[in-house]
Amino acid sequence: MPRRRSRGGEAAIWPGFVDGLSSLILVLMVVLSLFVVAQFYLGEELTQKDSELARLQSRIASLADQLGLLELENAELRGQVTSLTGLLEEKEAEIAALTGRLAEAESAVAASAEELEAEKALSEDQKSEIATLNAQLAALRKQLASLQEALEAAEAKDLEQQAQIENLSTRLNAALARKVQELAEVRSRFFESMREVLRDNPNIKVEGDRFILGSDLLFGSCSASLSERGRSELRRVANELIKLERSIQNLDNQEGVRGWIIRVDGHADQLPLGPNCRVLFDSNWELSTERALSVVRYLENQGVPGNRLVAAGFGDEYPLYGGRDAASLAGNRRIELKITQR
Repeated sequence: MPRRRSRGGEAAIWPGFVDGLSSLILVLMVVLSLFVVAQFYLGEELTQKDSELARLQSRIASLADQLGLLELENAELRGQVTSLTGLLEEKEAEIAALTGRLAEAESAVAASAEELEAEKALSEDQKSEIATLNAQLAALRKQLASLQEALEAAEAKDLEQQAQIENLSTRLNAALARKVQELAEVRSRFFESMREVLRDNPNIKVEGDRFILGSDLLFGSCSASLSERGRSELRRVANELIKLERSIQNLDNQEGVRGWIIRVDGHADQLPLGPNCRVLFDSNWELSTERALSVVRYLENQGVPGNRLVAAGFGDEYPLYGGRDAASLAGNRRIELKITQR
């Protein structure tokens, strides 16, 4: 169909095309103008946005730095929190302990309060007891005053009696001195009588207050049985002792001379017993004791009161002579008679 158009038709289309193209160009120019304007405003906007973005990035960097600092502070705070948490736990434990102690203290206070109440109640009873004790004390003081008066009276009487006792003591001492003198005279007469009776016997002698008879005069070797000669000698001794006992009997009821006795002491020599003698006696002590007993028995049989005689054996403990010769040994074998006090 277009091929059939004529030139006249083509001429008619061109003005419209130009108008359309002009309109299009105008539109394009308007659009371009709008684009340029828009581009300008967009550039301005972008510039503002870049400035804002730069500012925001700077702000972000600043905030990042602040965040780092905050994180460090946060770490420190966490450490502090941990430390404070431990401290808090310790304080809580202390508080719990203090709470327990407070409870104990409250219990103690409660108990003390109860005790205080009990003490208050007790103090009332004690006050009553104190009043009673004061009354008793007053009574005791009164009794003490009475006793003091009685004591003073007794002391005065005691002084009087003391003077009497001193007087009696002086008189008694004088009496005792007289009796002792009498006893000394009796003992002297005893020794003089014994010397007279046995003056011709060389085996009998006086040593101090002792009358000594040789054992060889009275006994055979290793024997506690009196020989006939010994009996004869002891009969004379017994007669003198009987006389002595009568003299002492007159003094015996007086203080200071009561209980005087004749002590018969047996002594042996220092030699040990021989085999034959040990069959009869275990030691020199036993031999000396048996000899003293034999003398006491014989004197009692002759009439000397038994309550005036006592026997003692000393073995070889107290020799008169230290030698081992025959004379010294014979002198140590002896019977001693001594007037003494029981």
